[in-house]
Amino acid sequence: MSGNVVFARKEALEILRTWRIWVLPGILLFFAATGPVLARYTPEIVSAFAPDQLGGFQIPTPTYLDAYAQWVKNLSQIALFALIIIYAGLVSGESKSGTAVLVLTKPVSRSAFVVVKSAVHTLFYAVVLVLGTLLTWGLTAVAFHTAPGSPLWSSALVSLVLGELFIAVMTLLSVLIGSSAGAAGAGLGAYALLSIAGMWKPLARYSPAGLGNDATALAAGTPTDVLWPVVTAFALMVALVAIAAALYRRKDL
Repeated sequence: MSGNVVFARKEALEILRTWRIWVLPGILLFFAATGPVLARYTPEIVSAFAPDQLGGFQIPTPTYLDAYAQWVKNLSQIALFALIIIYAGLVSGESKSGTAVLVLTKPVSRSAFVVVKSAVHTLFYAVVLVLGTLLTWGLTAVAFHTAPGSPLWSSALVSLVLGELFIAVMTLLSVLIGSSAGAAGAGLGAYALLSIAGMWKPLARYSPAGLGNDATALAAGTPTDVLWPVVTAFALMVALVAIAAALYRRKDL
């Protein structure tokens, strides 16, 4: 068994045996479980507890698309914030603790150290997102008695690409910035910049800046061309992780 495979197993076991197995799945599954219920019963709740504030305004009858929109909104906001904070120390944490030095004495190169870490946690996020989407899908079917899969899964997969892009961003920032707090701050800055860039339609159409808007549109049942945002996002992911690996090869431990 190669050193890279052994290291990947170590990373996977570390996820299963530490706080990581509870935090990210806990956040996503909580919103997956509550989103469809809130979407279905929010009008009744508002009408019951704040009828005077409505001023005679009739809240539109919710549909399954409202549950889908809530899930995608959580993926493009709360889930990204969680990824930024959780993975701010993805590489620097082990470098500071000295674990990286021990791993690198084995047949694992510095480049592989970075790439394998990013790949394992990218896969972990994909699994959690799929489980959350399945839960949203099932509860939406219960709450609304209908839940077509296409709008939900297409929007969730686009959101997955956006989340994986941010794991790549945090991989690079974790190499560049020794402090987890500093990397998290830079990650939040990158999120803000991408959100602003998404407001410019030409850039949103041909770059990852459009992924958030595209996911929202798909969740609403609106056909959207996501080819270029997805393709450029994957290209940027590869570039970011490659740069992180190259920089880590030259970094003092």
